[in-house]
Parts: sequence; structure tokens; C-alpha cells
Amino acid sequence: MTPGDAADGLPSFRLPSFRLPSFRLDGRLAVITGASQGIGRSFAEAFALAGARLLLVSRREDVLLDVQRAIAAAGGQAEVCVTDVVNIAQLKRLAERAQSIADAESLDLVLVNNAGLAFTKPAFEVTEDDYDRVIDVNLKATFFACQQLGQVMARRGFGRIINLSSTWSVTTDAGKSVYCASKAGVSHLTAALAAEWGPLGVRVSALAPTTTLTEATLRSLSANPERAASLLSRIPLGRYAVPADLVGAAVFLAGPAADFLTGQTLLVDGGWAAR
Repeated sequence: MTPGDAADGLPSFRLPSFRLPSFRLDGRLAVITGASQGIGRSFAEAFALAGARLLLVSRREDVLLDVQRAIAAAGGQAEVCVTDVVNIAQLKRLAERAQSIADAESLDLVLVNNAGLAFTKPAFEVTEDDYDRVIDVNLKATFFACQQLGQVMARRGFGRIINLSSTWSVTTDAGKSVYCASKAGVSHLTAALAAEWGPLGVRVSALAPTTTLTEATLRSLSANPERAASLLSRIPLGRYAVPADLVGAAVFLAGPAADFLTGQTLLVDGGWAAR
């Protein structure tokens, strides 16, 4: 039998010719939350280098403008949209802004839900305010950003969503109960939305890093050397991640090379979860 013949009741088919998948993001508008610093800024800079147009999202306009200028200096294009991701009305305005840009320039939409809140506290000491704050930022905001931007993507028949989970979504440690729950929720939400929205052309994936060295994590680790050593001991590759370790996976998930991937959480953790 050759491709194109029918057998055993299967429809005829023809194998497509092989082409090296593209890791370029030309023709895409990437909406990146938490883009003012750390991992989010690294994603923005990498996506710009890969050819994406950017809509940078954070609560602080002054810092977003710094990122915008840096991207422009490197030859990229970015706009800013000051948004508090826990405010659903502001997320709706963000979606409208993204749709306006994408429609005007015939761009495909990509959403990167990077905004999040780190949290470590013994379970017996967690207050209701603590719990609500972590769940609101890490899980509730992720869901409603997906909902608002996902509707735009579904109407257009195409979209990519990348949610930021964590290696803590599949592992645990003392003091991480609420944070683990929030990130496990992100990963399961990712799978659920992928199953629901796949028929609409919307792919939803998650990226799960281990401890990643940013200004904020450096301050935290420096203040607690014992905990820093404990975390490092769980990483088989023998070092913490840096934001540059994550951008390759993010560009992959946002681009054509990941066309047949949805519903998965990609662990970029130096082997943490395997150990």
C-alpha cells in the first residue's frame, strides 16, 4: 500500500513532505503579563528577537516603558498596557486592546500568563488573606486572562496560550502548601482548557520552571542560605535556573514547531521533578 490508498476502512491519506519546523514568531502578537522584570522581561526580549510583535503587561508603566525602549533599541516592536491581572474589568480591556492590534495588523495571538506570586509559609501560619492573595494572582488571574484572550482567539480560529506553572505543581516541601496548590491548579487548568478549546483552534500549554534566579529570588535566597542550599540539592544538573534557560521552551511553545502540542506542562527544572 502506498500513501493515498485506502485500507481496512481508513480514509486515504498522503504524508506531507518533511520540513524543518520553524521557531520564528513572525506574524504573531505576544501578550505577556508580568513583563516588567525577571522571567517575563526575558520572555519579551526573546519573543521580540524571534520576530513577534509585543504587548507588554504589568501594573507599573514606568518599568514597562523601560522594557519597551530596550526592545525598540534591539530592533523589536512593543506596546505597553498597564493592567492589574486580578482585575477582570482590566483584563477585558487588555483583550480588547490585543484584538484591536491583531486585527489591524493581521497578527495571530499568543498569551503568556507569566504574572505570579511566590509564597512560602508554614501551613499552620497561613491566613485567609495569604491564601486569597496567592490563589487570586496565580490561579484566578490566569483563568480569567485565558478566558478573556481565549474568546478573541476562538473567534479568530487560532491562538496560543502559555501558562506559567512550576515544578512545585508536581512536588512538595514544607511551607509550600498554598503555592503548590495554586501551581497544580494552573497545570490542571491548562489541560482542561486545552481539551475544551482545541476544536476552536486554541492551544493551551504550561511551562514549569524550578527555582529561577531573578532579582527577587536572589534576595530571598541570600536571606536564607540554608534553604538556598536545600533547594539547590534537589536539582540534578547542579545549579539554579536563570531566565535564559526558559526562553527556548517558551519560544517553542509559542511558535509553529509546537503546532501539535496542547494540554501539556513542560518541566524546565534541571531534573528536579525526576529526582
